[in-house]
Amino acid sequence: MSPAATSIDRARLAALHAAEEQRFVDLHPTSARLAAEAGEHLLAGVPMPWMTRWPGSFPLFVESAAGGGFTDVDGISYVDLCLGDTGSMTGHCLPAVADAVRERTERGITTMLPSTDASWVAGELSRRFGLPRWQMAMTATDANRFVLRFARHLTGRPKIAVMDWCYHGTVDETLGVLEHGRAGDRVVARPGALGPQVDVALTTAVVPFNDLDALEARLAEGDVACLLMEPALTNIGIVLPDEGYLAGVREITRRHGVLLVNDETHTICAGPGGATAAWDLDPDFVVIGKPIGGGIPVAAYGMSAEVAAQLEGPMLGHDIDVAGVGGTLSGSALAMAAVRATLSTALRQEDFDVAVPLAELFTDGIRGVIDEHGLPWHVQRLGCRAEYWFCPPPRGGAEAAAAVDEELDAFFHLWTVNRGVLLAPFHNMSLFSPFHTSADVDAHTSAFRGAVEALVG
Repeated sequence: MSPAATSIDRARLAALHAAEEQRFVDLHPTSARLAAEAGEHLLAGVPMPWMTRWPGSFPLFVESAAGGGFTDVDGISYVDLCLGDTGSMTGHCLPAVADAVRERTERGITTMLPSTDASWVAGELSRRFGLPRWQMAMTATDANRFVLRFARHLTGRPKIAVMDWCYHGTVDETLGVLEHGRAGDRVVARPGALGPQVDVALTTAVVPFNDLDALEARLAEGDVACLLMEPALTNIGIVLPDEGYLAGVREITRRHGVLLVNDETHTICAGPGGATAAWDLDPDFVVIGKPIGGGIPVAAYGMSAEVAAQLEGPMLGHDIDVAGVGGTLSGSALAMAAVRATLSTALRQEDFDVAVPLAELFTDGIRGVIDEHGLPWHVQRLGCRAEYWFCPPPRGGAEAAAAVDEELDAFFHLWTVNRGVLLAPFHNMSLFSPFHTSADVDAHTSAFRGAVEALVG
């Protein structure tokens, strides 16, 4: 538990949480019934494991979603600050995407042949991120896996490196953290990782974020093919890079012949070309996932001209279908139509010009409540994404993980959803789209203030 949260009366917190649980049950009888019925044939009552992470004793069932909100099956409307954990960062039900998908389904969804939309998408991604050559995947997890294979192939080195307490999807090699002991740090499986196929220490080097000395020392061993990282950590809470850190990362990776991969699936919240464009970064690969399809499953990975030139041979080889990259539905006509429609009408600078100020307003509102009550908490922002923590701002993933207060997280999530505002189920992330309004921000600030006042009086 974070020292910053120890002053909270835990008995009071438990009583308040119990009252909110009952309120949740009373508000959602239809969702409760549907959840009970789902448990008959769905493992844990949900079609995907993460759906068990929502606040309340059962997940909400959604009737419809549009723009920056949704309505559940009990007729209750919500401000949606989760947006499908970034999958609907554009806002729900973009008209252009709905039209493109409808039109594409009438002309053929997938043929395992390229569509003209694919060329447009690659060109637009190149313009946004600055890397000239692209390939498509179904998810960012797949894209990351493919890039790791390419990196090992190109360098002849067996290991990849990641940041401590990072998250890059369900990629086996990335589910490792540093364990500190008397004999020094060692790589172990991340707590909660189920059934690792091999000891993650055999495949992966792990280094702390914002620690150039540790990165230098580890890459100097000469066995790392690539460093896969987010330019700012987002999946253990928002942890921003120190001044000069990312420039140092690029210099060190180049000096040791290590390919640098920016996973922008969440950090695209920094702008139309993610942190890569916003901060003028120069990676060898970029991975971008869920938001570019407007809700349709799709991902892409881009590469420098130098990397692309080296991969042309293998890509044209007779055995590319068994090389561990690809996927029958990757780059389908449906996915490419959705991405073209999304990038033509969303995630543009004019969209961020609306969404980022809303995140700033959110941050100011939360900071005001924190300061008013003299709490040692903080709120962090990256572009149109913001998040509050019940501790001072951490500089690395391990520090952020150690500061997680599951009881407070669960209470605030439940309190806010009971008042019509949905946060992401993982930590306290809020994401803003151009469809949100200042009234939506005020709704959350009011709910947050109410929760704080109930806790501390």
